[in-house]
Amino acid sequence: MIPYRKKTLANGLTVVVNRDRQSKLAAVNILYRVGARDEAPGRTGFAHLFEHLMFRGTRRHPDFDRPVQMASGDNNAFTNNDYTDFYITLPRDRAEVALELESDRMEGLDITPEKLATEKRVVIEEFRQRYLNQPYGDQSMLLRALAYRVHPYRWATIGLTPDHIAAASLSEVEAFYRTHYRPSNAILSLSADLDEERMFDLAEKWFAPIADRAVERPPRPAEPAQTEARRQEVERDVPATTLSIAFRMGRRTDPSFQTGDLVSDLLAGGDSGRLYRRLVKERRLFATVNAYVTGDLDPGLFVLTGQLLPSTSAEEAEEALWGELEALRTDPPSDYELEKVKNKFEANTLFGELNVMNKAMNLGFYELTGDLELINRETALYRAVGRDAIARFCRETFRPACSSTLLYKASR
Repeated sequence: MIPYRKKTLANGLTVVVNRDRQSKLAAVNILYRVGARDEAPGRTGFAHLFEHLMFRGTRRHPDFDRPVQMASGDNNAFTNNDYTDFYITLPRDRAEVALELESDRMEGLDITPEKLATEKRVVIEEFRQRYLNQPYGDQSMLLRALAYRVHPYRWATIGLTPDHIAAASLSEVEAFYRTHYRPSNAILSLSADLDEERMFDLAEKWFAPIADRAVERPPRPAEPAQTEARRQEVERDVPATTLSIAFRMGRRTDPSFQTGDLVSDLLAGGDSGRLYRRLVKERRLFATVNAYVTGDLDPGLFVLTGQLLPSTSAEEAEEALWGELEALRTDPPSDYELEKVKNKFEANTLFGELNVMNKAMNLGFYELTGDLELINRETALYRAVGRDAIARFCRETFRPACSSTLLYKASR
């Protein structure tokens, strides 16, 4: 259990605090409700670009990292399709340093043509190295584009093409900043051995003076229901052929999410998962296999993927994966199988709660979902999943009409 208190400042900033009496560190996390899904189709990659720009300094602090380091702290950030997250850990008696820095760059970011040009080059090079010139680099991008037709999840966080970042103007970037980096679009979460009222007072001191900006955001396009199977085959200079099958599933907050997550662990939860035992060890069809759920705020994906052995044909591999999905529906997991994956989730949750940064991050994320109390209810929801729920999830999700299959073939 993570005890917490929550408050919303007059300018719309949500503040969630947790007193961790065991840690000598403070974790300050600020989450902005902006990710790749908030971008325009002709200007993708902006959320990720901004993650970089936010470390380029403000008018008050030209070097953002130096004050953090002087306070014996550490900081970083990440962007995904749903949100952007910035976090700082430092000694608890220096927590105010992090709050002052985060409040400063919420409204005082110094975006110059020179800084923008530098970060554009960095992001474009990252795009080329990780997605265009890396073996299997474009695989996830192709799968997204196959599974989604209109929703912004059809592109990765890095964007659709480096040309969008290359063409970004200073005025476009400044408009993106004004639109998304503001109090009412942010969640500040803190975990430290500090009195809760003290943490609220510090948040009020540094963030309350920031005026919010009224911004009208266009609605995201809803992905239409998928009614027929989709398929794509590509050939690349890679060591081995891979097969991926994606199925449409619900949101992170849907009642069936925990069931889907457990199903992914039943299939690919380590060496004892069904896919590894049956398709790697016993039948020797795949070199590696995996199953995972994307856990997105909007309807997401359940993905199966595997790397074929040279002796395995694409037809054999595909038939084997579909066979395991059918087997899970008709041959429900044993008590032992189900208990094992539930124990794994519970252990990971409890272990994560020992880390002050994990707690701050999770408080921000669960607040983002609109159900903050889920942070303390979720283990019970996993525990309540039974065989009937698993069979129902398999029947409703693993249907050919809801599938998108990508065969990523090794060139001969």
